[in-house]
Amino acid sequence: MANILILGAGSMGTAFSFPCSDNNHQVAIVGTHLENDFIDQINSNNKHPVLNCDIPKNVKFFKFEKLSEEIKKKVDLIALAVSSKGIEWASDEISKVLKSKIPILILTKGLAINNNNYEILAHKVERILKTKGVKDINISAVGGPCLAPGLANRVHSGVVIANKNLDAAQSLSDILSTNYYHVSTSSDINGVEVCAAIKNIFSMVIGASSGLNKTKSKGNFHLNTSAALVKQSIFEMEVFVDFLKGKKETVKGLAGIGDLYVSASGGRNSRMGALIGEGMTFSKAKSNIMPDTTVEGAELIFEIGNKIKEDFNEKKLPLMIAMINAILDDKKLVIKWENFN
Repeated sequence: MANILILGAGSMGTAFSFPCSDNNHQVAIVGTHLENDFIDQINSNNKHPVLNCDIPKNVKFFKFEKLSEEIKKKVDLIALAVSSKGIEWASDEISKVLKSKIPILILTKGLAINNNNYEILAHKVERILKTKGVKDINISAVGGPCLAPGLANRVHSGVVIANKNLDAAQSLSDILSTNYYHVSTSSDINGVEVCAAIKNIFSMVIGASSGLNKTKSKGNFHLNTSAALVKQSIFEMEVFVDFLKGKKETVKGLAGIGDLYVSASGGRNSRMGALIGEGMTFSKAKSNIMPDTTVEGAELIFEIGNKIKEDFNEKKLPLMIAMINAILDDKKLVIKWENFN
């Protein structure tokens, strides 16, 4: 039995506690400093209000002020389940109380820019911890198609845990795998993290497929378009992953095609893409229809879009650049089909 601490009381952090709990591990979920009221609500009725599920008996929720106290309880694993914007904050906070070598698993998906270079979140966390004096750092990242509501309902879900040390990834797989949470491993942490992040951009493009056509039919004619966009998305993901020193074959796995399939089939990114495909600008769609929704693909574009345009052109990444232009310039989506591979 292990003691697992999850930082972040949102949907994914809570859903991740289910396979942990089902393996008889003790789980402490510590909310961020913004989740105090949320924690009170959960503890008052033992139910997660967003996932609408009962909390397992061996999962306990604590307010952020208890982080130091909980980490001192011989924690065997720390899972980061904050937003991509919160990764720097989370890294800084755990560095204040992290005194021994505790494996860290990043559930968050995203990419950052540091000194005008792309930076996967595992490297970002490692960099921040090292600057704070934390040594002997062991960081893994999880990728793959695993929506929180499904995981909380114990549906069969396949994920991949990546660590440059494959034995470390396998150790986590042994701790976390259940008869429904199927964990594979990879040493390609660059490829897994890059796929997990950029698939959100391509999910937006694929989501735009219906609106890109002039037909007003209620049929599924847009599936022709979707298929063409999926094929080009996979090609461009391979180009980008290779550029960031990941393995192209990772794109063909759970972190790439698998996660792209789930994200493009529905959810926030594809919904925003559908609105943009119909001719709306991002700002209009965001303010009028999705004002309170975080669109990860758009957030990623604001973070790395200009850097991508420095490194690539429309002939190399026509789909990616098209969506970046639509978001950054707040204009209609224009895809140059003639540049497809």
